[in-house]
Amino acid sequence: MAAKKNTITKDDIVSKYMDEVLEKGQKPKSVYHFAKENDFTEAEFYAFFGTLEGLEKEIFRLFFENTVNLLHKNEEYQQYDMKNKMLSFYFTFFEILTANRSYVLQTLKIDRNPLKNLVQLTTLRESFKNYVSEILTDDYRLEQEKFQKFQEKAIQESSWLQLMLTIKFWMEDESAAFEKTDIFIEKSVNASFELMNVAPMNHLIDFGKFLFKEKVYSRQ
Repeated sequence: MAAKKNTITKDDIVSKYMDEVLEKGQKPKSVYHFAKENDFTEAEFYAFFGTLEGLEKEIFRLFFENTVNLLHKNEEYQQYDMKNKMLSFYFTFFEILTANRSYVLQTLKIDRNPLKNLVQLTTLRESFKNYVSEILTDDYRLEQEKFQKFQEKAIQESSWLQLMLTIKFWMEDESAAFEKTDIFIEKSVNASFELMNVAPMNHLIDFGKFLFKEKVYSRQ
C-alpha cells in the first residue's frame, strides 16, 4: 500500500516559496512550476493563495502578524503609551525581518524596477496603517472633531513612510547586530512624536477661529 501523502499547509507553502527564491535567486515562473518542483498540486496552492503575487504579499503580512502577536503576549505592552507601543513594534518587527534578512533583501531587490518590488508590501501597508489607527490615543488627536479624520490619515501615511525609510536604512546597514538601525529607530520615532505634538496645532486652530469670528462679527 502506498504511503499516504501528508497534507500541505499554508506555512509549508510559504516556507517552500522562500527557500526557492533564496536557492535559485529568482521567483518561480508560475504556480505550475512552483507546485511541481515542490511536490504538491496547484489545487493545494490555490486553497490558500490566488496568485504567486498574493503569496509574496502574504509573507510580509505574516511578518507583521507575528510581530503584533508577540507584542500582545507581553502584558506590559498593553500599558504603554502610543510612542512606546510604536517603538516596541519597530524593534520586534525588525528582529523578525533580521531573522529573514536573506529573503527580504533578495525579494526586495529581485526586480530592476523598485516599484514592482514594493508591490509586495501593499498588504503590509494596509495592516500597518490599521495598527497605527488602533494605537492612536487622544493625546495625539486634535480637539476639533472635523479635523480628526484628516489628521488620522496624515498620521497613518507619514508613519508608513517612516517605516519604509527604516526598512531602506536597515537593508543598507552594515553595522554589527544592526545597531545603527536600532539608533535610527529610536531617534526617528522620537522625532516623529515630537512633530505629532498637537498642542501648538490646537492653539493655532483656536486662534484661527477667533480671527474668523472677529472678521465676521466686526462687519455686522
